Amino acid sequence: MSDAGNTLWHGRFADGPADALMALSVSLSFDQRLAPEDVEGSRAHVTMLAEVGILTDDERNAILAALDTVAAELADETFTFVASDEDIHTAVERRVTELAGAAGAKIHTGRSRNDQVATDLRLWTRRAARSCAAALHELQAVLLARAEEAGERVSLPGYTHLQHAQPVLLAHHLLAHLWALGRDVERWQRVATAADVSPLGAGALAGSSLPLDPDRTAELLGFSARFENSLDAVSDRDFVAEAVFAAALAQVHLSRIGEEIVLWSSTEFGFVRLSDAYATGSSMMPQKKNPDVAELVRGKAGRVIGDLAGLLATLKGLPLAYNRDLQEDKEPLFDAVDTLLASGHALAGLIAGVEFDTSAMAAGAANPYLGATDLAEYLVRQGTPFRDAHAIVGELVRRALDGEASLMHLVAAEPRLGPDAAVLLAPGAAVANRTTPGGGGPTPLRAQIDAARASLQRDAQWLTD
Repeated sequence: MSDAGNTLWHGRFADGPADALMALSVSLSFDQRLAPEDVEGSRAHVTMLAEVGILTDDERNAILAALDTVAAELADETFTFVASDEDIHTAVERRVTELAGAAGAKIHTGRSRNDQVATDLRLWTRRAARSCAAALHELQAVLLARAEEAGERVSLPGYTHLQHAQPVLLAHHLLAHLWALGRDVERWQRVATAADVSPLGAGALAGSSLPLDPDRTAELLGFSARFENSLDAVSDRDFVAEAVFAAALAQVHLSRIGEEIVLWSSTEFGFVRLSDAYATGSSMMPQKKNPDVAELVRGKAGRVIGDLAGLLATLKGLPLAYNRDLQEDKEPLFDAVDTLLASGHALAGLIAGVEFDTSAMAAGAANPYLGATDLAEYLVRQGTPFRDAHAIVGELVRRALDGEASLMHLVAAEPRLGPDAAVLLAPGAAVANRTTPGGGGPTPLRAQIDAARASLQRDAQWLTD
């Protein structure tokens, strides 16, 4: 049996908890990363207790000084944890009491671990949201820089169903990923807002009979608002679910980029060459250069999706208010954020250093069959219904593939098309003809780059506010 005198609830129990219970219950191994937030929340709580007359100035000062010592010990890794520390909250309170004596024993007045951990987690998530947004913003900046570098001169085949479809500019392709990541940044901004509500003062579930001032602790901690319902305040983990969802979807977007890097760096595509710094070799085959960064980013998407599924499964059956199941909210959140940050930084480095084989891309984009849609639209401009135009061009493609003649020769000989239409199959013509807003040609690209710059500038401002 463990020593019941070392637990926060020992007064109610005659016997200590079983070792097996403690082994299952202890969360210090993963929640100690909330230490800075726990100290910060405790400072605000103690300051408020003194302001409403529950603590004397001397008691407040003694506790705040102890918290300063705890923060320093945690920062320089001299803080000593003991066997009775169930979690970081217990550890901090124990050490404060050791340092401040009787005054330290008052640190938990009017507070429960239920509202305490919810406060810590909101503070942590609010900061993590900015870190994740910053990492994705960094990758966006790399994509924009590479798109500007490629400009209007580099085209490659665009794909649907992983088959050659229509040619697009490389810059347009890179910016497609930039916009997806921009939505991820917006999601992390919403996560920061969702976490920006203080639950401190809700107590275990029903508030307190003491004259607490939750508005003051919310102000001290920089929250935009405080809770409206104490039951909801201690049981709400929507902000955690939103954070893990934001991480999961962002990781999916990174995985898609990783998949393209894997394909493009293959011998069959040959569109990119990886820098040595972001590739690995084979332990057996001397010639190999493997896209491990891209593959790991792709593989870790499943991990973060699993974090989300596990968290939602934990939350789905919980009655109000707090239940110990909520201890399971931290590991998926921490893992999802850690994985996304590592993946985002690695992928930014990979893309910054990748070498595009523009000749291989241009060769693929020059395939005359990629101009088939332009032939159909040429007929549409002559008054042919699109479905009929589609059939006419489709038949010419079939005849060319059957070896009757080249597609350009068949188009030039077709009375409804002719030499003027055959010009549309020349290298570069299809890309130049993509003129609609948001399209893959040079004219819309200029506007798109301006819009991308403006978007990144707005997000950079949010990150520095």
